[in-house]
Amino acid sequence: MKERKRPILYIVVPCFDEEEVLPETKRVLEEELEKLVQKRQILKKSKLVFVDDGSRDGTWGLIEKFSREKNIEGVKLSRNFGHQAALLAGLNFARENGADATVTIDADLQDDPRVIREMVEEFRRGAEIVFGVRESRETDTRFKRGTARGFYKLMNFFGAKTVPDSADFRLLSRRAVEELEKFKEVNLFLRGIVPEIGLKTAKVEYKRGKRVAGKSKYPLRKMIHFAAEGITSFSTKPIKLVFLAGALISLLSAGVLVYAVVVKLLGQTVSGWTFIIVSIWLLGGAQMIAIGIIGEYIGKIYLETKGRPRFIVEKTTRSSRAFRSSRK
Repeated sequence: MKERKRPILYIVVPCFDEEEVLPETKRVLEEELEKLVQKRQILKKSKLVFVDDGSRDGTWGLIEKFSREKNIEGVKLSRNFGHQAALLAGLNFARENGADATVTIDADLQDDPRVIREMVEEFRRGAEIVFGVRESRETDTRFKRGTARGFYKLMNFFGAKTVPDSADFRLLSRRAVEELEKFKEVNLFLRGIVPEIGLKTAKVEYKRGKRVAGKSKYPLRKMIHFAAEGITSFSTKPIKLVFLAGALISLLSAGVLVYAVVVKLLGQTVSGWTFIIVSIWLLGGAQMIAIGIIGEYIGKIYLETKGRPRFIVEKTTRSSRAFRSSRK
């Protein structure tokens, strides 16, 4: 297959309160871009794009300062729309401003920027999507490793085609971004949506490092919420499991009823006060869980039918093409 010509590459960096780490992020990624230009892998028009997702610190001020350089652009969202929306905003911005390929990477530099050159090579060989996949989780705690494995197994069990040990460090071609824009859901879970595109993919492995500075924006509470979002966005299996659980409890209840009738006919006293109370609490808890799961789906339907924008752009730096918001 004929190798693609050198692309205009955009590197999109979502930022939320990243003032502490941003100067180092800018330096490292700028150096990587320059190396790729010098090795004639990408065109000189390639750029860095920092997306400020409603930061409360001096992140946007730094981005405006950085944007005085020709190869850096900034996008400021009107409020905090979330990490996934910020990624989508950056991808759309890159496409609208002429990017042939776009890499998304977090600001903390835990994902190895040196792997970008391998992503570009795979793109030039014909891949439309290139996933960055972690070689190992040696830098993670035992708890984090266990929960991560559980997360991917759970996602695949519930039908979401995620790429194990791959987060949001990936390259998308212009065509892949155009196809991604056809997915109109407000409840964004890009780790599940991107594999659904189905274009030619490739993987590159890398070792994940430690955060350069600042604190993680994904504590356990947010990770649990993120997992729940992913599952309910891609599968109705939880509702089916609730139905099966209800059917099983009904069968058990019928068995207990038969037992009670038989014991009564035999003239024995049924002294099952504790059993009854436990059963009531068990069934009550199961019902509450079932209502909660169904309510989660109803809530998602409610949000989808509103057709609200997935993000709103307050402003961009310099003279970028018109770019304001994304509607459902």
